[in-house]
Amino acid sequence: MKIKFIGIFLLIVNIVITASIFAATNLRLNPGLNYNSDSNDGPLITGDNMSDARIKGDRPYYIIFYDRECYNSKRQAKRTVELYQKFKDNVGFIIMDVDEIKNADQVKLRNRFYRNYIPHVTIIDREGKVLYDRSGEVGVDLISTYLESSITVN
Repeated sequence: MKIKFIGIFLLIVNIVITASIFAATNLRLNPGLNYNSDSNDGPLITGDNMSDARIKGDRPYYIIFYDRECYNSKRQAKRTVELYQKFKDNVGFIIMDVDEIKNADQVKLRNRFYRNYIPHVTIIDREGKVLYDRSGEVGVDLISTYLESSITVN
C-alpha cells in the first residue's frame, strides 16, 4: 500500500511540474549555423518544450519569431540563447519558427505580434503589457534592460 501511495504521489508531482511549464527550456543554439548566408541550416534554436506558447501571468515573456533561412534571424537567435542563459529563472522564452507554427497558442501569438518581418522580438511583462514589439535585430543590452525592469516590478 505504501509503495502504491508513493507511486501515485510521484505521478501527481510529475503532472503538476509538467503542467506548469509555459515556455521553452534548455535552449541551445544550433552549432551548424552559417551566419554569413541565408542558407537553411535547420532550427536556429533547439531545446525542450519548443512548441509551448502559452502566456502565464507569473513572469515576463520574451518571444522571438524567426525564419531559419535568414542570417539576421541567426544572429538574433544567438542573442536569444545568451539572454536565456541570463534570465531563464525569471523570464519565459517562447521560440517560434514562422514556417513551422505548431499549435493554436502559437497561431494566436503570431496573429497578435508578428508583422511579416524577421526577426521579430516581443517582450511582455507579467501583467500582459507589451514592453517591446519590433522587427529587426536588437542588442542584448537593450533587451536586458527591458527584462530586468519587468522582473523587478512588484
